[in-house]
Amino acid sequence: MTSRQRFDLILLAALWGGSFMFMRYATPEFGAFALVWLRVAIAAGCLLPLLLWRGQVHILWENAGAMLLLGVFSTALPFVLIAWAMLSLTSGLASILNATTPIFTAIMAAWWLRDRLDRSRMLGLAIGFAGVLLLAADKAEFHVGGSGWALVAMLLATLSYGFGANLTRRHLSHVPPLANAAGSQLVSAVVLLPLAVWWWPETVPSTGAWLAVLALGIGCTALAFMLFFRLIAQVGAARAITVTFLIPVFGIVWGGLFLHESVTLSMLLGGSVVVLGTALATGVLKVFKPR
Repeated sequence: MTSRQRFDLILLAALWGGSFMFMRYATPEFGAFALVWLRVAIAAGCLLPLLLWRGQVHILWENAGAMLLLGVFSTALPFVLIAWAMLSLTSGLASILNATTPIFTAIMAAWWLRDRLDRSRMLGLAIGFAGVLLLAADKAEFHVGGSGWALVAMLLATLSYGFGANLTRRHLSHVPPLANAAGSQLVSAVVLLPLAVWWWPETVPSTGAWLAVLALGIGCTALAFMLFFRLIAQVGAARAITVTFLIPVFGIVWGGLFLHESVTLSMLLGGSVVVLGTALATGVLKVFKPR
């Protein structure tokens, strides 16, 4: 990687790590549906002009069916689940759980696309889930006010991300990255609009909450997607996905600095186990030599 590419990778991790902080701050005032609709609508408003400028809007209509599924499973559903989970979880813990996305992606690729899992990757899956269990050990409380269902929501969100990634690989690999990004945000905005209207907050959110939404839509979604797809084009998907390992670092740092969230030893230990498992499951780290 060049110095510019390393900078882009770190900036991307900082933006996506910050998204958990902004959701943690703004969701109590907006609610999950209104917040996510504003996020994707702002992102779509930023990305669609670029798509028009490149003359690629027609690609959305040519792949309407797959684009609809991509928008629902790679953006709308996981964003809403994560926003709802942020009502109970800290931004640091949520960012660590989000790091399980490549694990679910690998599982679904093996089941759906018949990708072969070698011994290192299977070990990584086991270690990654052990890390999740370690994180959930003292937090999975399913009584009223507990965070157990929020943990489940985070894992369902990462499962949805995994489905969306494999859907893209199976049916949209020929589509330019910008079209996938803009299309997914546009579909999400259309799908979530009725829900956002129905659950629109009765009390006008504060200025700080609105600024958090703008940061989510412009920085953590539109800009982040452009950085991510540029990295994929320049250094390949295998290197670009290493951003997953940096996101929890920024999620914990931003949460501690701006939301005064505490960081426990079990959280650091469980997060380290999850990241180790993810590195093995994605093939970035190997402990067995290939036969």
